[in-house]
Amino acid sequence: MRSRNDRYDNPDLTPPWKRARTVPEVAAERDLVVEEVSTGFCGAVVRCEKTAEGPTVTLEDRFGKHRVFPMTAAGFLLEGRTVTLVRPRAKAGAGAGGGAPAAGGRLTASGSLAVPGARARVARAGRIYVEGRHDAELVEKVWGDDLRIEGVVVEYLEGVDDLPAVVDAFAPGPGARLGVLVDHLVPGSKESRIAEQVSGDHVLVVGHPYIDIWEAVKPASAGIRAWPRIPHGQDWKTGVCAALGWPQNTGAAWQQLLGRVRSYKDLEPALLGRVEELIDFVTAPASPTA
Repeated sequence: MRSRNDRYDNPDLTPPWKRARTVPEVAAERDLVVEEVSTGFCGAVVRCEKTAEGPTVTLEDRFGKHRVFPMTAAGFLLEGRTVTLVRPRAKAGAGAGGGAPAAGGRLTASGSLAVPGARARVARAGRIYVEGRHDAELVEKVWGDDLRIEGVVVEYLEGVDDLPAVVDAFAPGPGARLGVLVDHLVPGSKESRIAEQVSGDHVLVVGHPYIDIWEAVKPASAGIRAWPRIPHGQDWKTGVCAALGWPQNTGAAWQQLLGRVRSYKDLEPALLGRVEELIDFVTAPASPTA
């Protein structure tokens, strides 16, 4: 597989008029999701720019990582088809790379390319358990479309103390992997000891670094400058609501916050990485030797 630098160092020197014109050209409209063929990097178009070597396109993956690629002929895949990206025509009131997503390029909330008319897959034996009702609601809102396509069911885990019993009852195996997302795993804590106890080849337990899942929402998306620091020993959600002047009913405050989350871009990368890790783990094919 060629590297990105190879594409610069070894350009196609075939004159344009001699190249076959069987590969369609697609305008690199903002938010169009494509895959760069030589690296497999998949992301949404952020911008197009002119450079000394030629036009480039910047892609952003679901983790918020940006990569810049030359817009070479037949250099990208769109819904599995090879395409040549071209700079979009300038529109009134919009710069290059602006505009709405191109037809067929709609994104799911998690940043994946939507599959129009796709039916939910029959549920896999594997499951993902999420500690906390708010955590489960957030995962469903952002990754729900992807999980239904993959046939992954998300279960609510009331507390990490229940995890050993859940794992025993589930009886994970090669064709039925179990992924678990828990709050704020700290080395040496009771939670980490329980996680180590149940983890294995067919069980993956990961934790996000936030005191509560609310903190995984970017402050700008939540409409605040920063998440307040709450004194140790005080209920975190109650303290946050008091500090920010939010409703003292934490359930109502959460629904307002959840309503501000529209896609993965509203969430912190540390949570995105953990959920994607669990989805990959649960959906990975069973090893032939397992």
